[in-house]
Amino acid sequence: MPLPLLGLMLVLPALAVIVLLFVVPLAASVAGAFEVAGRFGPTFGLGNFTKTFELYTADIVFTVLIVSLSTVLIGVLAIAIGGYLTLGENPRAVAVLRWLYRWPMFIPFIVVGQVLRTFLAKNGLMNNVLIGAGLITPLQAMSFLDWRGIVIAFVWKQTPFVALLVAGAMASVDRGTLEAARNLGASRVRILIEILVPQVATTLMVSLVLSFVTMMSVLSVPLMINVQSPTMITADIAFRINAYGDYGVANALGLVSLAISACAAWFYLRHSVRERA
Repeated sequence: MPLPLLGLMLVLPALAVIVLLFVVPLAASVAGAFEVAGRFGPTFGLGNFTKTFELYTADIVFTVLIVSLSTVLIGVLAIAIGGYLTLGENPRAVAVLRWLYRWPMFIPFIVVGQVLRTFLAKNGLMNNVLIGAGLITPLQAMSFLDWRGIVIAFVWKQTPFVALLVAGAMASVDRGTLEAARNLGASRVRILIEILVPQVATTLMVSLVLSFVTMMSVLSVPLMINVQSPTMITADIAFRINAYGDYGVANALGLVSLAISACAAWFYLRHSVRERA
């Protein structure tokens, strides 16, 4: 058997999975987004997108702001964790942090939503602990089951993923450079910001783009935590399908979400091309 044909047969199962589970549904969603009901049967037009922006513009803006804010906070925390794992001088603290920060990676988003729904409620565990410690009174207790809860859930869940990649990239940086900076009197913060972060910028950007796309696709967290309007696009898609059976607007919302994610990927690609040039 010729070698090219053998190679094609080896990759054929993977290609079939990609085509059946990704390419075909994407093509059907794109076609469904432009398909509108007409007098003489289905036609193609922009009616679904017009309805989408009339009803859900606030939710689209809300989604972009929530995911962008979460991405920024994730990046800051991942840099801080990776920097301490690389530059920390207390072996016990480094060991505890290395063991502890990874745990949220193994918890599904649906479990994160349920746990934080109980933790962040007005009568939840967080407020009960603060009241028990005497830091607040029962009248001062407030619920975080709104946009703040979504941000907390996203940041808590995705920070370990980004920190794992960033810490690994920082660990591969030449230690001689770091020691030379220390000998010249540079503080750990300055070493982190001026030496480590620029050298791991590509890894940081890749992990943040992946986290951005992941957060754009999460349904359980906004459904469980944010019980008010505006909400995220994923909740709107589920509502259009379950309440109205309106797959046209749901597909249009999905394409809007895809376009937002593509913008994040384009930003990374542009940054990568500039670095190589």
